[in-house]
Amino acid sequence: MGAVVSGLLLVSCAGSGVQGTPGTPGLRDPYFRLLGNGGYDATHYAIDLAYDPDESELSGEAVITAKAGKSLSAFNLDLHGLDVESVTVDDKPARFNRAADELTVRPDDEIPKGSTFTTRVVYSGEPETITDDDGSEEGWLYTDDGALALGEPAGSKAWFPGNHHPSDKAAYDIAITVPDGLEAVSNGELRSEKPAGSGRTTFAWHSAEPMASYVATVAIGPYETKTSTTDDGLPVFTAVAPAEAEESAEVLARIPEIMKWSEGRFGPYPFSSTGAIIDREGAAGYALETQTKPVFPGAPDLETLVHELAHQWYGNSVTPKTWQDMWLNEGFATYAEWLWAEDHDGDTAQETFDALYESDDPELWAFPPAEPTDASVISDTPVYERGAMVLHKVREAMGDEPFFSLMKDWAADHRHGNADTDDFTAYAEKAAGKNLDAVWGPWLYGDGKPKSP
Repeated sequence: MGAVVSGLLLVSCAGSGVQGTPGTPGLRDPYFRLLGNGGYDATHYAIDLAYDPDESELSGEAVITAKAGKSLSAFNLDLHGLDVESVTVDDKPARFNRAADELTVRPDDEIPKGSTFTTRVVYSGEPETITDDDGSEEGWLYTDDGALALGEPAGSKAWFPGNHHPSDKAAYDIAITVPDGLEAVSNGELRSEKPAGSGRTTFAWHSAEPMASYVATVAIGPYETKTSTTDDGLPVFTAVAPAEAEESAEVLARIPEIMKWSEGRFGPYPFSSTGAIIDREGAAGYALETQTKPVFPGAPDLETLVHELAHQWYGNSVTPKTWQDMWLNEGFATYAEWLWAEDHDGDTAQETFDALYESDDPELWAFPPAEPTDASVISDTPVYERGAMVLHKVREAMGDEPFFSLMKDWAADHRHGNADTDDFTAYAEKAAGKNLDAVWGPWLYGDGKPKSP
């Protein structure tokens, strides 16, 4: 019988004698061929970090619990930069080597198919900021008084080793030790805040629901933190940079209202807490839907807050199978903004749709939302705005009542899972009870502007 770690049974692979094969170094994502790793399914990450902003030095230990999808003689983890000091598999030293962002692990004993195993990686160094194909920055972002870790699409590999593809979601426990006077905020719920000696404090966060690594976050700084609850008892945790506190107060006070409205539109909230992280303006070049606590560089406007909270349903709970399916995140969250305006005495969704169609913005029609041309454009206008236009055409084809049932049912039936564009189109047609090629052809897959709205 194996040992129990983090509530999971670990089965030893020693002496198995199984003739395994290596796991693949990538999952052949259409835009990130080497992102993620084959041969196993990660189920839990226990990440223990210590960070000194004055020295820009990060030290970490990651314990990754996974289930072997086949008999493994070796497997890979994604890790960018940082120095690996040691690797063990089921508490036995393992050989390892590095090639670019691939950390290949070769355990002494082959891992049988179906078995659960743990990999412990001890590492350290100065984590790097990664520049995406579109020019934006992710990974470990250095701020004036701390750091901010953001991961979309591949930045999380800059601060912990893992299977960094959205198709492999897991539970997380993240502990961060920082100098006294700083807060360390992450996803989920704060389990403890304890002195760590030498003028340091450790903050331990727990995320029980599955999470893709790209929406994992760590935010370190002198934040003003606040805890509260919504009317139905959902915990709300906000962390705000002092310089943004006054400007953020009014919009953050509306989180309970937004959550109540969102549940009415999208169905039950899929996580056990909510909130937001407001860093200084300029800390990042974008807001991000980090799970349970979206991150904003400066005080957000109301529409952006609605957008990032809608992602908790569409993107974080229902997560794309590949980065080609990004419109299932951004089209839904953008349409949530349209619906919020429609329900709060603003423009109707039809008026927003019509204004976009008549704008003749060439960027809007640059490529079909379901087929971005390459990795550099997966966050461009067609994925957001034209993705929302696809949903509005589905609504038009189905009628309001079945469409809004579809929005809820899609989130419920794929809760904490992964889905792609084919999954959605088949699901929508089943809900509609008819073929929707008149929508998919020109709006989802068609080149250029459709001839008529």
